[in-house]
Amino acid sequence: MDKRLNGQRVLVTQSDDYMGPATIELFQKEGAEIIADSSDLTQQGRCEELVSATGRIDILIANLASPNYSGIKATDLEDAQWQNTFEMMVHPLHRLSRAVLPQMIDREKGKIIVFGSATALRGLKTVTAYSAARAAQVGYVQSLGVEVAPHNIQVNLIAQNYVENPVYYPPELREKESFINSLKRQVPLGRLATAEEDAKFALFLASEDSDFFVGQAIPFSGGWVQR
Repeated sequence: MDKRLNGQRVLVTQSDDYMGPATIELFQKEGAEIIADSSDLTQQGRCEELVSATGRIDILIANLASPNYSGIKATDLEDAQWQNTFEMMVHPLHRLSRAVLPQMIDREKGKIIVFGSATALRGLKTVTAYSAARAAQVGYVQSLGVEVAPHNIQVNLIAQNYVENPVYYPPELREKESFINSLKRQVPLGRLATAEEDAKFALFLASEDSDFFVGQAIPFSGGWVQR
């Protein structure tokens, strides 16, 4: 049976964190050649250096995350915390895209997939810096998506929440009755998504099956956005 990403070269950022491992595992099974990067993309020139050193990139997986500074009121949010979310999640997205797009435009083919957050689509108190940076990612993807669509390049974002992750949802938390009850209240499906489910969505967006999806921020949150 043909693999969906046979021969495709895929750059995955923050490869050791969040959706990096699950995406790499699934994409490799589907025939992709993975370039896994875990370097600090906030460093001046690092995004451009990474793309240059990688060579051909058919699919860019922008897996970018930062501390969410949850529980801090806007009146108490420090400039450094505000700036850090943009330094880690917004500026690298632009720099990576700017560096990789010329080669994709030359080939008239390419995919950029952003692992974003559903907090950009629904108001959530005391995460103003994180929500603002995630919303900036959405605006960037929407604009860039329509800009490069004529070159047969698809740019889309997965607006996720309530996905299994040892950082946000460690095993000891998932076992607590209070957390289980909270899931039932907050998420219409009443559960977390598995990382594999999320990676399968990214696989769809990375494949030719998604060629008509342009500049979209698609909720992946078990109905949390729709509540």
